Amino acid sequence: MSKVIDLSVDEIEKMINEDVVMIDVRRDDEFKHTGIIKNSHKMTFFDMFGNCDVPTWLAQFEKLVKSKDQLVVLICAHANRTRVIGDFLTQNHGYTNIAHLEGGMANWLDHNKETVFN
Repeated sequence: MSKVIDLSVDEIEKMINEDVVMIDVRRDDEFKHTGIIKNSHKMTFFDMFGNCDVPTWLAQFEKLVKSKDQLVVLICAHANRTRVIGDFLTQNHGYTNIAHLEGGMANWLDHNKETVFN
């Protein structure tokens, strides 16, 4: 069973201006198409072929996330990648407070929530 916490659009919206690390794991083409949630970090995990440079990604992740119990919110298109990545972080690396946007960016956009392009 996954330990990744499901967060609603409304819960994520409340966190935007708080000191919560939000990481969008989608690809550049996806960022350009929809924008990102304000204050989230763009850190592509899987390329278009499903490959990932895990050591480089984890090094970037560890610069943002200072402790294993810090709340981290992962964002992708439909919450499929974030579930996989969240499980990887909890099961293989000991992180205890990994959450994701339920339904991903598709859900965020369905609720007409704001995105930024940067």
